[in-house]
Amino acid sequence: MTTRKAKSVNPAIQATGDKDAPLKEDIRLLGRLLGDVLRDQEGETVFEVVETIRQTAVRFRRESDAQAGADLNKLLKKLTREQTISVVRAFSYFSHLANIAEDQHHNRRRRAHLLAGSGPQQGSVAYALSKLDDAGVSGETITRFFDGALISPVLTAHPTEVQRKSILDAEHEIARLLAERDLPLTPKERARNGELLHAQIATLWQTRMLRYTKLTVGDEIENALSYYHSTFLRELPGLYDDIETEIAAQFPRKQARSATPVLPPFLQMGSWIGGDRDGNPNVNDATMRHALARQSATILDFYLNEVHALGAELSISTLLVSVSPQLLALAEKSPDVSAHRSDEPYRRALIGVYARLAATARELGAGNILRKEVGAAAPYADAAEFTAELQIVVDSLKSHYGSALVKPRLAMLRRASEIFGFHLATLDMRQSSDVHERVLTELFARSRVEPGYPGLPEERKVELLLAELARPGLLYSPYLDYSDETNSELAILRAARELRQRYGSRAIRNYIISHTETVSDLLEVFLLQKETGLLRTRWNETAEQAGQPAQTDHELMVIPLFETIPDLRCAAGIMENLMAIPQVRRLIASQGQLQEVMLGYSDSNKDGGFLTSNWELYKAETNLVEVFDRAGVKLRLFHGRGGTVGRGGGPSYEAILAQPAGTVNGQIRLTEQGETIASKFSNPEIGRRNLELMVAATLEASLTPSAAPGKQARRLAGFENLMEELSERAYQAYRNLVYETPGFTDYFFAATPIAEIAQLNIGSRPASRKASRRIEDLRAIPWGFSWGQCRLLLPGWYGFGSAISSWLEEGDGKEKTRKLTTLRAMFKEWPFFATLLSNMDMVLSKTDLAVASRYAELVTDKKLRNSIFKRIVGEHETTTTCLTMITGAKERLANNPLLARSIKNRFAYLDPLNHLQVELIKRNRAMSSEGRTVDERVYRGIYLSINGVAAGLRNTG
Repeated sequence: MTTRKAKSVNPAIQATGDKDAPLKEDIRLLGRLLGDVLRDQEGETVFEVVETIRQTAVRFRRESDAQAGADLNKLLKKLTREQTISVVRAFSYFSHLANIAEDQHHNRRRRAHLLAGSGPQQGSVAYALSKLDDAGVSGETITRFFDGALISPVLTAHPTEVQRKSILDAEHEIARLLAERDLPLTPKERARNGELLHAQIATLWQTRMLRYTKLTVGDEIENALSYYHSTFLRELPGLYDDIETEIAAQFPRKQARSATPVLPPFLQMGSWIGGDRDGNPNVNDATMRHALARQSATILDFYLNEVHALGAELSISTLLVSVSPQLLALAEKSPDVSAHRSDEPYRRALIGVYARLAATARELGAGNILRKEVGAAAPYADAAEFTAELQIVVDSLKSHYGSALVKPRLAMLRRASEIFGFHLATLDMRQSSDVHERVLTELFARSRVEPGYPGLPEERKVELLLAELARPGLLYSPYLDYSDETNSELAILRAARELRQRYGSRAIRNYIISHTETVSDLLEVFLLQKETGLLRTRWNETAEQAGQPAQTDHELMVIPLFETIPDLRCAAGIMENLMAIPQVRRLIASQGQLQEVMLGYSDSNKDGGFLTSNWELYKAETNLVEVFDRAGVKLRLFHGRGGTVGRGGGPSYEAILAQPAGTVNGQIRLTEQGETIASKFSNPEIGRRNLELMVAATLEASLTPSAAPGKQARRLAGFENLMEELSERAYQAYRNLVYETPGFTDYFFAATPIAEIAQLNIGSRPASRKASRRIEDLRAIPWGFSWGQCRLLLPGWYGFGSAISSWLEEGDGKEKTRKLTTLRAMFKEWPFFATLLSNMDMVLSKTDLAVASRYAELVTDKKLRNSIFKRIVGEHETTTTCLTMITGAKERLANNPLLARSIKNRFAYLDPLNHLQVELIKRNRAMSSEGRTVDERVYRGIYLSINGVAAGLRNTG
């Protein structure tokens, strides 16, 4: 019998020597299959139309052929409405398929690097450990780091998430089949694979891409849970194992051997979906209960399936090998009394574990358990009990010649039980400070404590809130009537207490306050916790007479969110004043002398522009570190980053390493939003890589020894002084355009698809906080999303060129040369500035003024259109010129060939979508202005194009 030898090099690479040849081959394959589906289902005529548009778009993009551009416009304008829908769908689906091919190629290239033995890649934990070892960091220090660390990606739902779960599921299967083609397959197997790919793409074509009803919070919860099934449930435990292996390899003499896992659950998932009420009237106590019920059902289903599989695998007989007394005792408690398994204690024990899990699932609300348990058993009191029973199985195997049986499944399951508990992910609560003020205004007034709370000066508010926190009684009375808003807010907090008791303390532990502007904004939430039993004071008369403070326990950490430029500037002062209050210091002490602060990237960018937003965030972090160090409190920063660079997006690894010194320290949380979630975590291998990047960056940022003070510190101070000046100049340029230019709001609403996005069924949250057209009231997310759709991506670069050019122009030629030398030194020596420019480079590479000019044509006021678009074009030219002068790179993405290749492969197929979107918006608005009924096909075409452009740009949310 002969065996096939696995090929170490992809045949496409062998044939051409081109490392990207397999990617091109995959894109051609998927494009051909999509073409076959299009021909089969829409007819030869539509196929030929799409193919002609594709070829013309490619020629226009790659050759800058003016005639091709004119031909493309002519082709698109000639389309019938039915053809328009088919063309939009074809190019939208091609964007999705190209993304799948790219993800597969990322995985392929990473495996090739590992197989080549080229050493650890930058961004891997192995690389970070090696770097720290070289810097003299010990194995004990590494271990202590993990003992006290918390790294948490937090999934959020926002009104730009355009993916349906049905589409995601089909794409997951296409990705799996595409990866399978890299394996050694027989001709018959390869043909079968092609047939299955064709079937999946046909399914995709026949699956509705859009939702015809408004997305609910429940839909958003299910969407997020799909990433646990595809990635997190298995990849997170697997990553822990990888990290332990790397630590043991890098520090072999320092690594202690232990029966229990070396690493505690330092990497945990978080979620806002179902708990984020800020501006979303659809979130209440019922959605919070539903979110945790679904999260719990998801993880318990996973445990049940894995325990069932383990029971089938561990067929060990006591006739052949002994087991531990603890394992025998566990087997004896099992409801399984079958004589057939009397000598198989592992199976009996696991049947008992399964029965207890099933009972737990029912107690926590699960209504449908696929496999009925053998008999009744008591539910687990908590997840720790489940972990302890799994540990009994682990220990027995390890002590009786069964160590090899632990690794395949049991070790992963035991680890998962620690990471996910019975809650899966920590659900954060968030609400706006003005809502809390309204609730307490009513409570104070109805209890006759203070009739005019909102009008009090800040000092009096603080005094009143602290007095109420110290008083044994409550403001709330069950015998009084309250407004719906007050009843709803109190019900949510009471539900939080109940849910913590039900699912464990990690289920809900953070309460975030949007628009935090004062100390009283934070104290209000402490008082609301007291009103609902989440903050309890134990009164001791003897201690009180002795002048000792009462003991206070609180369940939710109160976390300020500083969002706008003024808020960021006040953040350190607010926290310093808060931590100076004795009652608050005692509460922080009960949190382990740890306090979290959240920083908002989105609103600060909309408020002050790209450069100023990033600089004010940097300063706020630096000032917070100083304040917390003086107070002796550990700071954990929660970064509210979005998908776009304008909202703090960009590579997480570089972003974490660019944080100011002392701001990470093993503690970091950051949001994952919009299309970024799909691009990072829909593919399990890429998902694990992104999680590893986060851990590696946190390791490096936390433990890399600081540079010696002196000349370097003085140089950094000089850089920071210059950034302050540049930031002010950029701020003025951005504010002048967005908030001070007459008619800019009209231009924005006409020249972007913001109005159409607001109507699209792509999120449960409204696009604007208030029913107005003011930029100030618009959510930062659809603001950035709209600029991405029209290919200007203005929030990611505007103001930079004006700031740099105006500063350089002050002085003679020698002075300009000296200044330029300083900017180049900043780029080379300062990670913050280098990352800033790298992210802006990425944004500019996705910007297309020719496409944007088509959107500008939607502005009917010609004078307004010309004046504003001319300013934007001028700033774009200045920005690109300044960026080139500083970095020396004449081409965009010169240092990121991976992304440059990606753009080259995909963007030719985006152009038709953008051009068609403009035509469809014109038709839609014309019909609306004439009072005619809008054609449903036009609506569909617009929304399909929005989906396709978002998929093509990837980080748009």
